[in-house]
Amino acid sequence: MQSPALPVPEAPSLVPPALRGILPLLIAIPTLALFHWSLTGSDFATYLLSVVGVNIILAVSLNIVNGMTGQFSIGHAGFMAVGAYIAGYTSLQLKEVALSFLPVSASDQVLFMLALLVGGVAAALCGFLVGLPSLRLRGDYLAIVTLGFGEIIRVFVQNTDAFGRALGLSGIPQYSSPGMVFFWVFLVVLAARRLAGSSHGRSLWAIREDEVAAEAMGVDTTGYKVRAFVFSSFFAGIAGGLFAHFVPIINPGSFTFVRSMEIVVMVVLGGLGSTTGAVVAAIFLTLLPEGMRSLFGALGTEGSLAQRVDQIRMPIYGLLLVVLMLSRPQGLFGTKELWDVLPRWLPRKRRGLA
Repeated sequence: MQSPALPVPEAPSLVPPALRGILPLLIAIPTLALFHWSLTGSDFATYLLSVVGVNIILAVSLNIVNGMTGQFSIGHAGFMAVGAYIAGYTSLQLKEVALSFLPVSASDQVLFMLALLVGGVAAALCGFLVGLPSLRLRGDYLAIVTLGFGEIIRVFVQNTDAFGRALGLSGIPQYSSPGMVFFWVFLVVLAARRLAGSSHGRSLWAIREDEVAAEAMGVDTTGYKVRAFVFSSFFAGIAGGLFAHFVPIINPGSFTFVRSMEIVVMVVLGGLGSTTGAVVAAIFLTLLPEGMRSLFGALGTEGSLAQRVDQIRMPIYGLLLVVLMLSRPQGLFGTKELWDVLPRWLPRKRRGLA
């Protein structure tokens, strides 16, 4: 007699209850408005926080491909460049346009959001065109293709009159703000975590662990990888659009291979597959050069300070990676998130104090 089949336990959700529904959005909007208001008048803090936010968006979006799906893309700066130039060019064309039924400031923000979405969609389209042929293959083909794509984009904008050639694109309206940047940080983190906890995300995790086994179980590996790549490219384009609207000028030198590797370092340092790790690593590696500048200033080495920081930044990044790979190969957080650690840590502390 055949024994009855045991019920299969439901897979635990990777998204905490606090991130479900519309509650996060209702909390985030007034918090970001207060955050934006508190920074009024501090130009340096505004710029630095905007750079931190853009790097968080880039790291979290790349983590979807490199961490969650197990692929290896090293051309993220190329998609950032697409979003930056397309969004910047769109804003320049709409510079004299105003929506008559809205106040001027509100009209500017609506048009700014439109430019961001145009840049994000353009980057997502490029991600689809790049990813569709290369993601059908296995191995390091994606890394080679994305590396080539990043260089193609850089050379293209460097030789295009509409994008300012090597001098760059200037005169873009400075519509961006830390509040807007961190609104998109909130969106990309929320989207990444909801994706990780969905059935779609579980298919991506399965592809990461064993692509052959996932395909044998009926997972459309190519389709899922392409969708993850398009998702990642879209947010890279958004990050580029935000970047273009708070710097005086964008030029091809801002989107080189070194820039792509900086983002890869953030993902690897934080832990492949960990959104929390990507956020923490992006904040740390963005503030590290400023910390070194302050240190050199305290030591009385103000001469050629920026040049010295730029010269030693990449060796320090490399040293951090070497030390990390030797001491903790899985990264700071591995595949865990902050809420995976705190619930087990806090009770132990309470028991120890009791």
